[in-house]
Amino acid sequence: MKTMSASLVATAVTMALCAVAPTGHAANAATTAANTSAQPWTDKAKTSAQRTELLLKAMTLDEKLLLVFGYASGDQLAQVDSAVIPGVNTKEVIATVIPGSAGYIPGIPRLGIPAQHQADASIGVRNPNLERTSLPSSLATAASWDPRVAEAGGRMIGLEARLSGFNVMLAGGVNLAREPQNGRNFEYTGEDPLLAAEMSAGLIRGVQSNHIVSTIKHYLINAQETGRNIVSAQVSVPALRMSDALAFELAIEKSSPGSVMCSYNRVNDVYACENAWLLNSTLKGDWGYKGYVMSDWGAVHSTVLAATAGLDQQSGFPFDKAPYFAKPLKEAVEDGSVPQSRVDDMARRILWALFDKGVMDHPVKARPIDFAAHAKVSQAAAEQSLVLLKNETSVLPLSAPKRVALIGSYADKAVLAGGGSASVTPIGGNAVPGLGPGGWLTQVWQPSSPMKALQQRMPSTQFSFDAGTDAGSAAKAAAAADVAIVFVHQWTAESLDASLTLEGNQNDIVSAAAKANPNTVVVVESGGAILMPWQPDVKAILAAFYPGAAGGEAIARILTGEVNPSGRLPITFPASTDQLVRRQIGGKSDGPPFTVRYTEGAAVGYKWFDLHGHKPLYAFGHGLSYTSFELGGLQSELPSKAKPQLTVKFSTRNAGSRDGESVGQVYIRAPQSARWEAPRRLVGFDKLKLKPGQTGTSAVQIDPRLLASFDETTGEWVIAPGTYEVQLGAGSDDIRATAQLSLTGRRFTSAQLRR
Repeated sequence: MKTMSASLVATAVTMALCAVAPTGHAANAATTAANTSAQPWTDKAKTSAQRTELLLKAMTLDEKLLLVFGYASGDQLAQVDSAVIPGVNTKEVIATVIPGSAGYIPGIPRLGIPAQHQADASIGVRNPNLERTSLPSSLATAASWDPRVAEAGGRMIGLEARLSGFNVMLAGGVNLAREPQNGRNFEYTGEDPLLAAEMSAGLIRGVQSNHIVSTIKHYLINAQETGRNIVSAQVSVPALRMSDALAFELAIEKSSPGSVMCSYNRVNDVYACENAWLLNSTLKGDWGYKGYVMSDWGAVHSTVLAATAGLDQQSGFPFDKAPYFAKPLKEAVEDGSVPQSRVDDMARRILWALFDKGVMDHPVKARPIDFAAHAKVSQAAAEQSLVLLKNETSVLPLSAPKRVALIGSYADKAVLAGGGSASVTPIGGNAVPGLGPGGWLTQVWQPSSPMKALQQRMPSTQFSFDAGTDAGSAAKAAAAADVAIVFVHQWTAESLDASLTLEGNQNDIVSAAAKANPNTVVVVESGGAILMPWQPDVKAILAAFYPGAAGGEAIARILTGEVNPSGRLPITFPASTDQLVRRQIGGKSDGPPFTVRYTEGAAVGYKWFDLHGHKPLYAFGHGLSYTSFELGGLQSELPSKAKPQLTVKFSTRNAGSRDGESVGQVYIRAPQSARWEAPRRLVGFDKLKLKPGQTGTSAVQIDPRLLASFDETTGEWVIAPGTYEVQLGAGSDDIRATAQLSLTGRRFTSAQLRR
């Protein structure tokens, strides 16, 4: 088709309005009334669904097709011949795209539909041309066990996206850490469906509070980066529904993301972006999802199959081999291979999201950003998220030692961040440039120095720094100090899976320092779990994960006691790879298609450890404090007509001498007749801030799906009758109280829970 360019249309519309528009308040009211009459979908008094249907009726087929085909940033599009996408001027698209952005979908000025400017990702606005504020990694934020922390972070990065000109943010990773060696675990929110859902939902709510669309990704079971485009994840339907899919289901219900991003991999031999069971039957059918499904960049493999299976938008062309949803889709509609009603549904879902999340009514415009204020948000998130794993003889918090040696991992300059599409260009630039494979996989070090932050707080202490590259030098530095703080790091990134063993000679450095100084503390910057052969020899261990733009400040405040650590592990740290389901990642990225059979089913993470009696190095939910807490008062209230969900109540008392925050964790152990995937499940949690001697009470409502198994034959959730045990703990390995609970049998569907 031949069309007027978007910029010319916009100019023509603007000139026409200016030529006839009266002035003053009356003029504004008249213009609004005229627009509403001519374009009834602009009436904000109508529901999103009503406005969508009105707009859909006014659209031509070509306009609907414009909505379902997305472009990558200009760098990739510059390589595409305009003739590949008939009717669209590729040069004009390149000129309109925000340079370095993730993607772009042209607007339709005739109808008031704005262009969609898409930005990566869950941790901040990722753009090599824009310096922006980075949150701690999503896994780190999950360690806060507080959805309010995630929501505050989402509000901040969503605002930066809006003020940068973006109205779609590809944020909201919720994939379970099924494979501890997955290079993208740092982008996700842990190994448990409930915790992952709560934390991801908080982030999505925060992002969308800025009147922009947030996605949830990567749907489904994108559990490893090796061969991610060719691997088939094999797992039973019941196991999926009780694990990875349940995390998505709960997160979608709690946050209503405008879009779901389907993943690269195959699920039970069918590509996720053309998997009708995943997209049509489960997501849109059973879960009643109203938004649209966008593809990951390069995850589309067909036109008719993908469209009829439920994919609504091909995103990021030319990462795919062909523009499947451009000319080929129009031809498929014209020859009847894809029904017109399906294209209507694709456009309807996209328009609904644009209306419902406020994109249509709140145009974005680049404006100045208060980076200092946003750094404080990132710092607060980190301070809630760092996990104190070990603290013997109370070596922490530091009590004004005369000499402190900092060793390793550029602790004099920076803190580490994860790599790939989640990597945010720091304010002030990369503090340690030139590391990593290069290009989009260059290592990013946030310019927030733990050493400088410590020096500011301990002016009378003498600090020294050793690079941590030579064991002898590290030992000498440690021996000359009262306390040695060794920083170790594990860099992980998209497209690369990770070893749990620290690279280089870092383990030798820690051992040498610990041998030279009995007061050795280790700070771990990592994308997930690591092995710690030196764990028995050091006095304290702080898991910082990737702590974000102000990570150095957060680490210093934890080490000095200015902040009491309150993070809890969202994943299990194994004692060895022998405890893992798979010791090595399967397949090769450059090899033939292959299959990974997830024989653990729904027994992911701590559930696998419980099932097989493995004692981890550090358990899911573990985390220490500089104060102590007493948990008790455990009570259960059975469902009733007034309160249809099971409620568990408990009390927490700060029995120590410092202000602190406790995370009360509720697990339920099932009778064998329930045939759960593992002996118990996390069913609820609550984080309370308490002063010394103060007691707080918590009441957590238990989603019935967390008590049930999934029956594939009927599509129902089934709660088995019997006696269950409610467990209250400070960690999955630290149960403080138990109570018996008798449940009657029950069958229900996800749809029935929404009524």
